[in-house]
Amino acid sequence: MPRHPASGLVLPDLPRRRFVQGLVAGGVVAGLSGLGGGAWAQPAGRPARAGSGTAPVLRGTEFDLVVGESLVNFTGKPVVATTINGMLPGPTLRWREGDTVTIRVTNRLREATSVHWHGIILPFEMDGVPGISFAGIPPGATFTYRFKVAQRGSYWYHSHSGFQEMTGVYGGIVIDPPAGQDAMQADRDYTVLLSDWTDEDPMRVLTKLKVQGDYYNYNQPTVVDFFRDASRDGLKQALDKRRMWNQMRMSPTDLADLSGATLTYLTNGVTPAGNWTGLYRRGEKVRLRFINGSGNTFYDVRIPGLKLRVVEVDGQDIEPVTVDEFRFGAGETCDVIVEPRDDAYTIFSQAMDRTGYARGTLAVREGLSAPVPALDKAEWLTMTDMMGEMGGMGGMDHGAMAMDHSQHGGGGKAMDHSQHGAGGKAMDHSQHAMATMAASDPLKVPSKTARHARTEYGPSTDMRVDMARTNLDDPGIGLRNNGRRVLTLADQHTIGGAMDPRGPGREVELHLTGNMERYTWSFDGVEFGKSTPVYFKYGERLRVILHNDTMMTHPMHLHGMWSELEAPDGSFQARRHTIPVQPAQRISFLVTADALGRWAWHCHLMLHMDAGMFREVVVA
Repeated sequence: MPRHPASGLVLPDLPRRRFVQGLVAGGVVAGLSGLGGGAWAQPAGRPARAGSGTAPVLRGTEFDLVVGESLVNFTGKPVVATTINGMLPGPTLRWREGDTVTIRVTNRLREATSVHWHGIILPFEMDGVPGISFAGIPPGATFTYRFKVAQRGSYWYHSHSGFQEMTGVYGGIVIDPPAGQDAMQADRDYTVLLSDWTDEDPMRVLTKLKVQGDYYNYNQPTVVDFFRDASRDGLKQALDKRRMWNQMRMSPTDLADLSGATLTYLTNGVTPAGNWTGLYRRGEKVRLRFINGSGNTFYDVRIPGLKLRVVEVDGQDIEPVTVDEFRFGAGETCDVIVEPRDDAYTIFSQAMDRTGYARGTLAVREGLSAPVPALDKAEWLTMTDMMGEMGGMGGMDHGAMAMDHSQHGGGGKAMDHSQHGAGGKAMDHSQHAMATMAASDPLKVPSKTARHARTEYGPSTDMRVDMARTNLDDPGIGLRNNGRRVLTLADQHTIGGAMDPRGPGREVELHLTGNMERYTWSFDGVEFGKSTPVYFKYGERLRVILHNDTMMTHPMHLHGMWSELEAPDGSFQARRHTIPVQPAQRISFLVTADALGRWAWHCHLMLHMDAGMFREVVVA
């Protein structure tokens, strides 16, 4: 049996169920020695109580954050985490729009660190991405971030160094408007930061996936599934279905790279068994600021018995919409207002692959809980998820449509399209626009015709979608027709409309690509280390098209500038900083290149980013 490294106490081996749910409490056990020797101080607030999930809220304009190491225990196995001020998550920072904030970040690790202010519009030197916007914070050093707060809403911060975000360096940000300007008043206000934790070294996790891309996928098709399909659809169709997936060398259950096989899902740093609790009085309106601070998990969030009035997404006020459930990926935020009437409600956040969940409670007093729903059944990806609009056609050669293109030997040496005309395939798309618009404005409507880069035909890409879907009203695999009203992108309408009335002057199209067997992720088949920057001309208004050639959903985050999501007809939809792009989906958004400097652009699933789905954007 393992022993606690500090106390020497013998710890029991935990059964699988307890591993997934975590310990009764779990969380930070103790701070560890820093570079200076001995326990380091907590300059910006009291230490977190083990398992409490009560990281303090720090207000004002001056903040001190210390990145160090702490011992944590979520599963019965004490391991070392990287934390901020000895807390996981770190303290919530509460700013006010219009103020200038100063944040001193001190590094007590033995490696470089950084803090990125996710979704915050600021000078690129303050963005906190090593190798892009600054050099990083060396061991023992302090870096001072200083910038004016030019927005309001719910955001978060996290490390952009190595895998430190996965190992604990993250926290919430709440930005209040100037006094008297908040249109969405609530009696209570809670930040609900969802994350995921693995006791494994993230680098070892990545190595396992490089060897076997579905290493953590425990939902693989089984013999039982085959006989069920044969009974329902007939033997021939069941055989054809299985043969199709085998020919493509893909799994219809490949929804997430990591699963409950290694992850423990956390609500404000507390395991499901620990049951983080937010208190209220009957009749109060409660604002819940949901932040997805996970490294690798899409969460489907609902509170059984309560309607969720969604009022803000990615820090931007939207026209309120009432739903039962919403899905959001790593990096996204979603604010809801609820009006609880009973004594207790469960905040239930299940992983998209249905291998586990995070859980919290809203209650009138401590110690209460409500029933925890059973996990929904995991669903298989459909042909629409694989091939977009072509997925509904009959009599097609599915194997040919989703082949492994590595057999083509890369299609010859191809140039990265970001070198063409400052950052993308910026050609005249009049032939692709609607016929009625072609003569007057060829860019009025986003093009639908896929333009695959030659670099997509190499070993880094295992499939290609020629006719991607463009609809925004799909809640996604596992949420379709589940009997609950689920928030979609089509439901989101940012109040006030677009920030820039101009239409796009050009289109930049990039494809999200990958190879699951090799576990490579990229733009246009080119991993970051082999890529060149994407160039935006300062002041221009341009359209970006992201075309997903993979069967996984990618939360795409562009630093430094807003991404103004478009409907398929080119009308303004919503202002976002992180946009989820579903399998075989083609999404467009407008960008005003009003931020000089060097910026990051990447998938916010950490392992995808580290494996190559990352580009640099230069605005000049």
